[in-house]
Amino acid sequence: MTEWWKQAVVYQIYPRSFMDANGDGIGDLRGIISKLDYLAELGVDVLWLSPVYDSPNDDNGYDIRDYQKIMQEFGTMEDFDQLLTEIHQRGMRLVMDLVVNHTSDEHAWFTEHPDYYIWKDEPNNWRSFFSGSAWEYDEVRQQYYLHLFSKKQPDLNWENEALRKEVYGMMRWWLDKGVDGFRMDVINMISKNQAFPDGVAGDGTPHFLNGPRVHEFLQEMNRQVLVDYDIVTVGEMPGATTDDAKLYTGEGRKELNMIFTFEHMNLDQGPSGKWDLQPLRLTDLKENLEKWQVALFEDGWNSLYWNNHDQPRIVSRFGNDGQYRKESAKMLATCLHFLQGTPYIYQGEELGMTNVAFSSIDDYRDIETLNMYNEKRAQGVPHEQLMHAIRMKSRDNARTPMQWDTSENAGFTIGEPWISVNPNYREIHAEKRHEPDSVFSYYRRLIALRKELAVMTEGDFELLHREDEEIFAYMRKKMDETVTVYCNFSETSRELPVPTGRVLIGNYPPGEIQDVVLLRPYEALCFYDGIREIERLDG
Repeated sequence: MTEWWKQAVVYQIYPRSFMDANGDGIGDLRGIISKLDYLAELGVDVLWLSPVYDSPNDDNGYDIRDYQKIMQEFGTMEDFDQLLTEIHQRGMRLVMDLVVNHTSDEHAWFTEHPDYYIWKDEPNNWRSFFSGSAWEYDEVRQQYYLHLFSKKQPDLNWENEALRKEVYGMMRWWLDKGVDGFRMDVINMISKNQAFPDGVAGDGTPHFLNGPRVHEFLQEMNRQVLVDYDIVTVGEMPGATTDDAKLYTGEGRKELNMIFTFEHMNLDQGPSGKWDLQPLRLTDLKENLEKWQVALFEDGWNSLYWNNHDQPRIVSRFGNDGQYRKESAKMLATCLHFLQGTPYIYQGEELGMTNVAFSSIDDYRDIETLNMYNEKRAQGVPHEQLMHAIRMKSRDNARTPMQWDTSENAGFTIGEPWISVNPNYREIHAEKRHEPDSVFSYYRRLIALRKELAVMTEGDFELLHREDEEIFAYMRKKMDETVTVYCNFSETSRELPVPTGRVLIGNYPPGEIQDVVLLRPYEALCFYDGIREIERLDG
């Protein structure tokens, strides 16, 4: 099979918040169809849809009731078939979200095939990721079922061969339709330690992250399904290390093409977890990304991302969403896209969309956020302290509607949006994309460069200025080509040595370079030394 996905750039769509075509306040498939030309203009190769399957929406579609039906709010299977056709007509591919660690408790399997799930007479002490116990008592069976997430998301029993065959048949059904791959939700949780021991302080992750049979299951999935199609697969894998990633993505392993790591997304949190905020130390970020670049260079493959539907907006997180919003959005994009791996752009990232600061907890919709707030308030944590953490880290930061224009509700809907639009949409929106200095225009250049320069895909990685807490600098080398990347993560202007080669791309208007490179606040500057004649690109 070809490895087209190594040069591809993926764009993630969160359908509920992307574009509403029928005015009910909820994004839908016909809304996506109406914006395909926008995505083609951006230049992305692959569209990844967060779940569009039939769901009662306890966890925004990640609780699936029927894998082979479309959620009524999103449209029909005919709408999906048209979307797939029109994506392919524009030379793009479509990746589906595959959620097979759990289903909804409203899935027919839950009553018709209870042995597809995990039941115990006495629960252990594992806690759910969404707070509280990971076990729920079922009055009908008079047993407890496991749910690592919402109590309406019972975990599937992958030890059951009949269940695995059902999953593989469903995957083939979608691939035979013509979809081009899967992003696999928490796929490294499908194998549990069958002794189900208690966890330290209720932490069960050592017993189900990268579990005892997970590689066996994924190799079986590869043999039964994946090997027959020219597709891309990426596994979401919390807690996976570089050593794990080599096993999941190594050339001869016959499992997946790449995984999503979470390590770099955990660097700005304290010891008590996601809601424990601490400033990012740039040296930690550099050390972590270097580790992944080096470890997977010759065996395995990296996925590259700053944002997704589960993460706050990167320009508000690692950048500066005030005075230097455009500059820092472009700098962060530069830093990521010149690394080795497949880049993922999350909807609105290409516009420099920011976190939202809702004034009331009632404006938030995310089950994880609401559960945390209620639990912490019951423990006496002050409201404003919790709201500050939510404004920084809530998943709803990524889920506010796409900002298309300056009309009411940012052009997302003519109805009442399911979650409020970020009030800054009059300043940040897609209609500005044709301005020469737009974030969108800069992303287009980065995407185009990836297809032109093999060194971006194939070159090795060398970290520069390792101990600097403001500058992220590195080199990519491949035979007779070298790219040097300078990224300033601060509001301070900095002087750096002049590398070999000529300026390839930068996020400021050209400055004069003499004895040193003067990097302005949040400036990114890339130098190319090689055989190609490439026009300088400035943002």
